[in-house]
Formats: sequence, structure tokens, C-alpha cells
Amino acid sequence: MSEESDASVDSDPERPDHGVPPEYDPYLLREENEGDHHAFWADRVADQVEAREPDEPIVIKGGISPSGIPHLGNANEIVLGYFVAESLRERGHEVEQIFTTDDRDPLRGLPRKLADLDGEIVGLGEVDASALGRNLGKPYTAIPDPFGCCDSYGDHFSTLIAGIAEDLDIPIELVSNTACYEDGRFEDATEFLLENRETARNVLADYQDKVDEEYVPFNPICGECGTVTETVTGVDPDAGTVDYRCTDMEAGDQTIEGCGHEGTATLRDGKLPWRFEWVTQWRELGVDFEPFGKDHAEGSWPSGVDIARSVFDVEPPVPMVYEWFTLDGEPFSSSAGNVVMVPEVLELIEPEVLRYFFAKDPTRSRDFSIPRLDQLVDEFDRLEAIYYGDIDPGEESETAFAKRVYPFLVDDLEPGADPRETERPVRIPFRFAAVLGMTEDPELREEIAKREGHIPEDASDEVVENALARVERARRWARRTDNAYNYELKRESIPDIEFDADTKAALDELADFIETHDDPEAIQSEIYEIARRHDVEVGDFFAAGYRLFFDQEQGPKLGTFLAKLDEAFVLARLRRER
Repeated sequence: MSEESDASVDSDPERPDHGVPPEYDPYLLREENEGDHHAFWADRVADQVEAREPDEPIVIKGGISPSGIPHLGNANEIVLGYFVAESLRERGHEVEQIFTTDDRDPLRGLPRKLADLDGEIVGLGEVDASALGRNLGKPYTAIPDPFGCCDSYGDHFSTLIAGIAEDLDIPIELVSNTACYEDGRFEDATEFLLENRETARNVLADYQDKVDEEYVPFNPICGECGTVTETVTGVDPDAGTVDYRCTDMEAGDQTIEGCGHEGTATLRDGKLPWRFEWVTQWRELGVDFEPFGKDHAEGSWPSGVDIARSVFDVEPPVPMVYEWFTLDGEPFSSSAGNVVMVPEVLELIEPEVLRYFFAKDPTRSRDFSIPRLDQLVDEFDRLEAIYYGDIDPGEESETAFAKRVYPFLVDDLEPGADPRETERPVRIPFRFAAVLGMTEDPELREEIAKREGHIPEDASDEVVENALARVERARRWARRTDNAYNYELKRESIPDIEFDADTKAALDELADFIETHDDPEAIQSEIYEIARRHDVEVGDFFAAGYRLFFDQEQGPKLGTFLAKLDEAFVLARLRRER
């Protein structure tokens, strides 16, 4: 969700809990209620929504302003809302999940980075940056798409947001603010607000310093230059128009110049200031629950509650503050290049693993670490094993969490499903899968995985295919981070290395042994014996083997690996022939 450049004053210390009555406390997950034994936080939120006895369909909303790059952090409001929606659907409710794009906001500055529809992040020099530079101050949907592929810059961004939901298989309805103004959906609320602008002004003055007696809660779009202006000189609610003068707009440390044009705009030819627009969305879209980041808890939320109750006389939705998470220990930042997009992440891990990351307590600080993705996958695999009863964690709360949450994460289970009635997927350990990525040969991957007990010998072709699907993701992760599991079999040519006479003789003897033996354990044991017979340090001999095949000092279990490669290649390589 967006917030335009509002300056919030401190919350009134006399107001209970963040400037709002207790029933509107946005930190509703902060403390457990007496008798609350839910294992999953989404069920607690669903309780709060149900307690309001809302009309159906129940509406769950997220939102964002189209600025910068829609990265993994922006998926919070999609995925968190989805979990609550699924909990409510399980209880028999009809639920709609919507996501608003605040695409009538004006462009206040040039982003340093953008993303194309494939999720590739590019600099402004790689696109038509002039499409942005000459349109500062205009609504996002009035600015040409710098990539030239969508109807507008706003539409391009919205398409990327829709892609996040699609990638995670979460059904949402994307709602454009621009469309809501243009088709009149927000017109009644805008007219009501202008008729009651004195009340609106008095309420907002408690939260925003710049509100004065001339303040009007509407920003027309200049009919001459197309920029959004904040200077309203007259209001005619009966006619549904405002008079305006196109004046300068302060945008951070720069000023966007107005053209000075004086004109008249209809209520469809402009937008409401952020704090009123947010409440208008609740009112007109019938929002029952909305999660938002902690930046909104202290300023926007208290003012939203006050505007909803004191100006519009509507009930605010059930709120939930979530904690931001970092990326590799640093805040997400498009300008600094510290971002990762959902399609990037799904190149490395399965969608169910990513959903698991979001299923964890959203009130706690977390770090999403690309180098440590193997640990996240291990956590998911453990959760899955607990769900199917293969692991007893000893902690009742961990078991309860796994039993409740796991069906929300995978595609083929409904919440509340009985694990005894479903077949557990076969999962190859992530780091081992990365090692299997050393070879392109699917049959070799399968043989090694079966030999190590990670795929059952009698597994069907479909089970094998699904299990090996993790290999490509794990290999990409190992290569992206260039970690200890980044092995690449050097088939095309022998690495440029030199060995002493003892090592060469030992390698030749190993080749002779493999020529008459194919048992992996026998080969592994013989490697030790050959090294001792030729007075070569065991570690150095293993390193020699790894360098021959990977041009690295370490690698997978060498006996198993050599036993599974095609023999002619192994013998020729050990004898340094090719």
C-alpha cells in the first residue's frame, strides 16, 4: 500500500494503544487471548474477522503503490491475506481476496531500477527513461510504459504484481484505483467527503501538520499538463466539480513545477489524498481484513480508524501489522540493488517452500537469505516429515503447527486433510540435490539418488521425475552462490593439472581396479588402500580425483560417483587420456 508524503504527528498519549481504541489494535497477534490455542496465526485472525459477523463475500485486501520494483517483500500482503482467506473458506465462508494498485498516485521521482515482465532487473539506461523523466507529477497510469509492452507504467507494475500471485498460485482480483475513479466507483465517497470537508479537515489535522483552513481533501489532475495538483480553489458538490490551480508539488528534496493553469475538474478527474483514499477503499470495496507493514501502524492506521469512524461512519477492517523481513541481512532496496523477485526465488526453491517462509510468525523479524536457502528448505522438509509422522519433534506445539500449516503450503491438500489418506512426496535433500546437479544425465542422477536411499527403488516414473525436479533448483542455487556444492563435471576436456609420479601411479591403479569392479563401497575403500600403497596422503589423493573430474579440491563421495559414471570416461580420465 502507498503513502504519499504525509508528515505524521505523534499519537495522542491518552489514546489506548497506538492511538486507537483497543478493539482496533493493529498488533492483534502480539498477545494470545485467554483460551486461544490456535497453532497457526491465520486462524486467530480468522476468529477476529468472524467475530465481526461480516456480510459475504468476506473481502481481504492488500495494496501497493507502483513505485520501484515489486519484490519479494511486497508478496507479504498477498500471501498473508491468502492464509487468512483459506482459513475462512475452510469454515464455509465465501471469500474474495483483492489487491489494490494505487496507480493514480503521481510519479514523484525516478526509480533507479525497473523490472521487465520476465522479472529481469534493469537500470534506467536500458529502457526509455524519458518516458518517466518528462512525466513527473503525473499519475502512473498516464505515463507510457518505459518498456513499451504495457498500456502504461502503472499497468506494467500491476502486471508484475499479478504475476507474483500467479506464481504462488494465489487467486486475487487486481483492483486499479485509476479504474475506480474513472468508472465512478469512488465518486460517491469523494462527493460525501467534499460535502463534509470541514469535518475531514478537523480529523486529519490531528495527524498531519500541513492541514490548514484552506485544505480540501481532493487532488485534481490538471487538464492542461496532466499533473496532479493539491491546490483546490473552489468546490461545487452539487455539480460534482472542483476548481483548481496547477501549482508546484514538493516531492522529497525536489520540486515538480506546476504549469499554473486554472481549470475545473470533475470528481473522476483527480484523486483523494492517501489517508482518505485508503478509507475510501475500505468503504467502497467492503474490506473486512487488511494486513500492513509496521510503518503504517503509528500514523496511517490511527488516522484511518479516525477517518472511518468520525468522517465516513464506517467500521475499519480487522488489521494486522506484519514485521518487515530483510534480504541477506539488509533492508530491501531497489536503488541499492538489494532486491530479489519472486520468479528469481522460484528458480531456486519450490513454491511450497516459499509459502512456508511466509507462514511463519509475521510479527517476528526474519531474514530471507539466498546463501542459506538450504536451511529454509531443510526446515520445510522437517515440517513435511512431522506432518506425515516420520519425525516426532518432541514438542507438541511444533507438531500442531506442522499438522495445521502443511496443507496450506502444498497444492494437492485441503486444510485439515488427514495425512494418513495422502501419499507423502519424495524429497531429495537440498544439498545432495545440488551435488546431483554436477551431471546433466537424468538416469545417473536417479541411480545415485536411489543408491543413497533418497528415492525408493520401486518408485514410479512420476515420483522419480517429481523428486528430481529439485535438482535443477538446487543446482541453480549452488551456482548462484558459488558455494561448496557447486560441482560441475568437466566432461569436455581434462583440467590443466600436474601430478607427481606417485599420484599418477595411484590414479592408474585406481583405473585398473574400477575396470574390474563396479561396487561403490568397494571402490571407496580401495581409494584409501591405493593411496597408502603409493605413499600418497589420503586427502591429497581424494583431491586429485576431484581435480580430475571437477577441477576442485573437494566433491561428492568419490567411490559412489566413479561407480555411476560411464566406465570408459572414468578410465580415460583417471589415466589422463581425455
